[in-house]
Amino acid sequence: MSWTRALRDTARSGLRIERTAHPPLMAVRGAGGVALIIGLTLWLGSPALAVSSAFGAFASGVATFQRSWRPRPVLALGAAGGLAVSTFLGYLCVPWPAAFLGLLALWSFGAGLAWAVGPTAGVVAGLTVAVMLVVVTLPTTVAGALVHAGLIAAGGLAQAALIVLLPVRPWGERRDALADALAGVADYARRLRHDPTAPFDPVPLMEARSAAAVTPRQARRRPRQLAGHRTRAERFRSVLASLADPVVGGAPEEGPERERVRELLGAAATVLDATARAVRRGERVRIPAAALAVLQVPESGPVLEGPAQKTAFRLIALVEDTVEAAQEPVEVTRPRPALLPLPASVRRPARTEEPPEHLHRPTVPRALPVALHSVRGALHRDSPVLRHAVRLALLVPLAQLLAWALPPEHGYWLPLSVVMVLRPDFSQTYARGVARAVGTLAGVVVAGGVLALTDPGPYAAAALAVVAVGLLYLLMSTGYLLMSACISAYVVFLLGIAGSPAGHTVPDRLLLTAFGAALAMLSHPLLPAWETPRLRDRLADWLEATGRYAVAVLDGFARPAQRHPRQVRDALLDLRSARSAWETAASRAGAEPVRHRGLPRRAARDAESALVTLGRATMLLEPHLPDRQARPSPGAAAFAGALRGVLPGAVRAVREGERPDTGPVHHALEAWRAQEAAWSPVALRAADLLTDALEELAAAVAPRR
Repeated sequence: MSWTRALRDTARSGLRIERTAHPPLMAVRGAGGVALIIGLTLWLGSPALAVSSAFGAFASGVATFQRSWRPRPVLALGAAGGLAVSTFLGYLCVPWPAAFLGLLALWSFGAGLAWAVGPTAGVVAGLTVAVMLVVVTLPTTVAGALVHAGLIAAGGLAQAALIVLLPVRPWGERRDALADALAGVADYARRLRHDPTAPFDPVPLMEARSAAAVTPRQARRRPRQLAGHRTRAERFRSVLASLADPVVGGAPEEGPERERVRELLGAAATVLDATARAVRRGERVRIPAAALAVLQVPESGPVLEGPAQKTAFRLIALVEDTVEAAQEPVEVTRPRPALLPLPASVRRPARTEEPPEHLHRPTVPRALPVALHSVRGALHRDSPVLRHAVRLALLVPLAQLLAWALPPEHGYWLPLSVVMVLRPDFSQTYARGVARAVGTLAGVVVAGGVLALTDPGPYAAAALAVVAVGLLYLLMSTGYLLMSACISAYVVFLLGIAGSPAGHTVPDRLLLTAFGAALAMLSHPLLPAWETPRLRDRLADWLEATGRYAVAVLDGFARPAQRHPRQVRDALLDLRSARSAWETAASRAGAEPVRHRGLPRRAARDAESALVTLGRATMLLEPHLPDRQARPSPGAAAFAGALRGVLPGAVRAVREGERPDTGPVHHALEAWRAQEAAWSPVALRAADLLTDALEELAAAVAPRR
């Protein structure tokens, strides 16, 4: 992509406004925390103290609106603690420019490394640098610095207390994540009715899994309705795909069997949607009787036969388990038909009266070693996180030096813009740079104009700041453009509390903001961390994970008695993680103005299609795994062994830009077909798809002559 097109696309992305907003009550609660702390410090202290405390409450509130499954009070307290420490150290060092620049470099480097832990940690760590740059401009003594730091911590404590005392839709985000997963599987079932090869989006299930991980204390308080449905949604995924597919174990493409499959898929989607709606709203499940009537074995006998019949029985069993497992009462809109008994061959998940196991999320003290391990893993030369940390450590002190050298009085807007704009990847940095410039223009002009025209006192300026921060919390999910405008207005109104003139400094602030955004945007080409050169590595990781998933499923046919329940599941989770990493890298690379460096975009698309097919073929085979008492398949064992042997070489070939050797897999497939063609037709058809997908991948990544 050319630089012209890249700049145009990122600018459009930065100026895009999403039509979404946080719940108004949450925004009011966050603004209330800011109003409480500003009001108390204005009443009991001074305007300067009110500004410090307001920054603490504001930044802690921003932390609670970040995408995280940690308890919101913990986020608020963690942000407040970091802000208090950074501000106090900043006050101690600001009289000595060299010491302050050293502190800025060190703190900025740590804030950059925090992105290795996750986006929330990176954003909160960046806020500690941004708040330090503003607050240290307020004159005080060492004792006053302690007071300022304490008030900033008090602002975070106020936010945490309000979250505990005034809960807004408790467990709401986790309900939404689980409901989105169920609704995503329902949508998949509906799409399969018309397109048996429709792709499945695993992201909602991945989000639901992240949301389901809780600490032991949370597990004791979690609503019963949030336990169990996620694992059932996971089992639906492969059963629906296998039932709809006309090649591997499904019904023919036309005829009464295909119509029966469409009816079953539609009814299953209706039940899943009803369950998702009940989970999202915390109410009873309302299921139309007509849908349940479809999910019965007809009195005249099953319409489907062979593998399709077996899969249909498993789908009916899954729906029945979903209905019975609803923790809230189930309401059928008409009398529910009696279920006919299912064949004994249909496996039902074991039921237990004990509470279901929960996914463990470590407490904050136990999570610290994990975070340190993530940071250590980012300390290598090619790490985008390390390069981001180095950019911050170099650029923020440089911007501060320029701010001291330039005439404008409020020079901190220059390094502040650098901190707020700079991100680890190119597309976000450039999008935020444009949004920051435009949003700051709007925010500073509006807020500066209001202060210049009205000349409000401290209390009126505080009220205006609270309104600005309330709008910020409400509109934070719409994009960085409106967020930047609200932040700029908030800072202007806060400084107005301390009597800082705003009207005649508006041009200076706009110029400094634009200069800071430009510095941040220029830093990426000078110290690049492009995703494009790493696409082959991401593709190789995805191939390795997909191959392990295929081998795990094939091992279930080769050695049924030795199959471990977690073997396939763990391989599937690794596959999803690798695919997500590839999609993120491919999306970022698509916005970068660099050449392909070994993997052309067309080759990347073809390889992605081949790996999707490889994973889908394995998913179609998963519901047909035999029972432990089934006869082992020597052909499946030989094919799995061939695939296991070929995989390391294929992964290495993809990384190095060579054509993988898939010959042993072809030979194993032919031998399997000759030995057991009549005994395992479903597994053979899936293995045929796997082999074709491997060949397509090899052709896609082969070097062009």
